[in-house]
Amino acid sequence: MRNDPASTAAAVLARAGGPGNVTSVAHCMTRLRLGVAEPAAVDAEGLRALPGVLGVVTDGAGVQIVLGPGVVEEVTARAEALVREAGPAPARPARPDAGACAAAPRREATPVKALLRRVANVFVPLIPALIGCGVLAGLNGLLLNSGLLPALTPALTAVASGFMALIAVFVGHNTAKEFGGTPVLGGAVAAVVVYPGVAKVTAFGVHLVPGQGGVLGALAAALLATRVEKWCRGRVPGALDVLLTPTVTVLVSGLATLYGLMYAAGVVAAAIGVAADWLLATTGPAAGLILGGLFLPLVMLGLHQALIPIHTTLIAQQGYTVLLPLLAMAGAGQVGAALAVYVRLRHDVPLRTTIRSALPAGLLGVGEPLIYGVSLPLGRPFVTACAGGAAGGAFVGFFAMLGDKVGATAIGPSGWALFPLLAGNRGPLTAAAVYGGGLLTGYAVGFAATYLFGFTDRSRAATPA
Repeated sequence: MRNDPASTAAAVLARAGGPGNVTSVAHCMTRLRLGVAEPAAVDAEGLRALPGVLGVVTDGAGVQIVLGPGVVEEVTARAEALVREAGPAPARPARPDAGACAAAPRREATPVKALLRRVANVFVPLIPALIGCGVLAGLNGLLLNSGLLPALTPALTAVASGFMALIAVFVGHNTAKEFGGTPVLGGAVAAVVVYPGVAKVTAFGVHLVPGQGGVLGALAAALLATRVEKWCRGRVPGALDVLLTPTVTVLVSGLATLYGLMYAAGVVAAAIGVAADWLLATTGPAAGLILGGLFLPLVMLGLHQALIPIHTTLIAQQGYTVLLPLLAMAGAGQVGAALAVYVRLRHDVPLRTTIRSALPAGLLGVGEPLIYGVSLPLGRPFVTACAGGAAGGAFVGFFAMLGDKVGATAIGPSGWALFPLLAGNRGPLTAAAVYGGGLLTGYAVGFAATYLFGFTDRSRAATPA
């Protein structure tokens, strides 16, 4: 029976220290992401024990509750309403042990992890649009190649490409919002990156190109705009703030973007594309093995979203990201491992029920239910699932080294759900064949490795007869 979203939201907030302890509410495809004022007040074990919660990831300044696709949107909406009703948190009196209790969670949030979390917060809200436009772009490509419905393809091109043409504006808006600036000012400065008129501007002896630097340039521009705005807020008299602060922010940040950030970000973006192509062309199987094998731990830690800027940069440059199909093999290894657990522990009825419920999502590329519900609690199957992902990644990487590159025109889905988004230098059919072969390899190796090495005598004996 499905859990009531309102009850789940209330229970989650209660174990997160109450609505007054929550400073922000957001979600990605599978996780409810809560920012908290006092990390020590979060009852992580209590959250894990809630019905419908598939896993919990704490990162010092917040907590991520894995709920699964579909459910997470409803629970997030309810949680936002409860937090709004609660209003700002009252000041808490200092407790003698508060410093000691809070120290451990805060130490976990290293500067690098905190930065990656904030960058992910910029890009995660963009994923639905990336998926929708990516699917339409793939459909439009099929229509163009087949010659069908020629009157419709120009309209589909406009619908599918409009968001990607202006993605820099959305990145700038979200960046300013995440880092404490005025969102519309961040978007205004980032819009400089895609404005056609920049072609008339010369920087470092060359004419700029609209879109140069892509999302990286937009991210840098909005970060600078936020810093300039904060500097102005503390120095401009209140009576002039509404006039001078926006003007100075846009002027200073805009000129810096034109005469420095766009060029620098363009160099970095070009280097990312060259590095990805070189990596697959020269070390394809090894690169695929490493990327496919290490992606599940990144998902477990909630750090996989930090790769979105790289994927987005590759899509803007080449039309697809060659990294996502490699990383998606981790999900195939996870599915194979779960099937092996289902076969070996046939007397463990609750675990087999969990696998049956989570397997459809796993086949569609949503791995958290299987990670937190099956492989991670058992220990060894998590490692053997990584082995399956490594094998699938090596398969796809091997064909990339031979010249058959496989990419995804959008990010978000994986598993079987990635097939409509596949593209490559040899056409969509070849890309689908290579990707499908990688999935089968991941399933097979994940199953075999788990079946043979994923269990100890104690774990088998612990299953109920």
